[in-house]
Amino acid sequence: MLKLYNSLSRKIEDFIPKVEGKVGMYTCGPTVYSFAHIGNFRTYATADILIRTLKAQGMDVTYIMNLTDVGHLTGDNEGDADTGEDRMEKSATKEGKTAWEIADFYSQAFLDDFKKLNLTTPKLFAKATDHIQEQVDLVKRLEETGYTYATNDGIYFDTSLVKKYGELSDLDQIKEGARVEVNVQKRNPRDFALWKFSPQDTKRHMEWESPWGVGFPGWHIECSAMAMKYLGESFDIHAGGIDLKETHHPNEIAQSEAVTHKTFSKYWVHSAFMLVAGERMSKSKGNNYRLYDLEKEGYNPSHLRYLYLNAHYRQEMNFTFAALDAGRNALERLQNMMVKWQESEKGATEYEEKFFEALNDDLNAPQAVAVMWDMVKADIPDGEKLHSLLKMDEVFGLGLREYYEKVAGKPVDVPAEVQELIEMRQMARKNKQYIQADHLRNKVKKLGFDIQDTEKGIEIKKIASE
Repeated sequence: MLKLYNSLSRKIEDFIPKVEGKVGMYTCGPTVYSFAHIGNFRTYATADILIRTLKAQGMDVTYIMNLTDVGHLTGDNEGDADTGEDRMEKSATKEGKTAWEIADFYSQAFLDDFKKLNLTTPKLFAKATDHIQEQVDLVKRLEETGYTYATNDGIYFDTSLVKKYGELSDLDQIKEGARVEVNVQKRNPRDFALWKFSPQDTKRHMEWESPWGVGFPGWHIECSAMAMKYLGESFDIHAGGIDLKETHHPNEIAQSEAVTHKTFSKYWVHSAFMLVAGERMSKSKGNNYRLYDLEKEGYNPSHLRYLYLNAHYRQEMNFTFAALDAGRNALERLQNMMVKWQESEKGATEYEEKFFEALNDDLNAPQAVAVMWDMVKADIPDGEKLHSLLKMDEVFGLGLREYYEKVAGKPVDVPAEVQELIEMRQMARKNKQYIQADHLRNKVKKLGFDIQDTEKGIEIKKIASE
């Protein structure tokens, strides 16, 4: 049985879906005002491993992810998500485009990277701007039940009326005045905007008529409205990054349960941050790497996926290029072994059982990877290894079957440019110029070929394109 750490209860629990054999799952997606970076994609990779684990064990998963294209304000970085500029409008001004153009461009960039990383496609990527009426309707329900009040800049949710407000969070309250300007009209520090009024002297790119006047939805309301539309008023799993655990997700719970009186989501799964060389990712430091940055250096998306697997999702992960190199080398070593095998009809049952035992232990992917390598090195028929390896990769999502079908048993056509570099490398090795030899090997890799040194000489493999 799958066991998951539930952020709400702060303990590992048996996963028991509301309806046997069926799972409803929602993941908070990106705010599409800029490119998603590799830290963002760690969260989505965690959700993907969870979905694949559920499916591998026979579950029918209905998966929804939102794309925030309105209402997420810059004040979120300063401790109050209801202050500052709308991220979409700010990006539009900076780039000389409309907010709609910004949303379209960065949504497509996200979806392209999502596909490259072989992440499970949700039933729907739900856009906030496609669900304005649903959000207005939910605010109206909250108003009718007495949970709202008006200020000069919007309609707010009164958190003091929710006895267990912030139960998911580790914060008791926002320290007003420390990093944000105090909103004197808010009744409580953690009250949050459900609907924001457009400025009187400015026409926004994105604004709509509502019962309270022209404006736009607050950031938090979209997820409640869309999750309940597609998954029902109560569903199984809500996933997201650890940064959403303190404010966004508690607000989702409060506004949803205020009108339904039902448990919004039974299980909450949060992924820890990714650091870069021990530091938080930021544009100012220039370390918020995109998938594009890695591809430009000759890495494949599968190399990053493999790297994600080597840290437990609830532990902070430290990205370095040395670690990415190690992941690439390990994956390529695995690929080069498997293409020599012929799949048998049965697998290595003992190792498959250990593999799923690891995953059922709160998605312990590093342990599952260790089991995989134990199997690969074990003294059992190669055909059984390949059968089980491909089954394991239905969860890992490294594209091993696709690689095998592209490469196994096919002669390698080596271009003259690559052959010349290989011969230069052989000469460098003969002269014990090992640094030069490694440099030439890396150049060969960037051209799509891998060199393996064996007792019988060198073997040249074409690296399958993603």
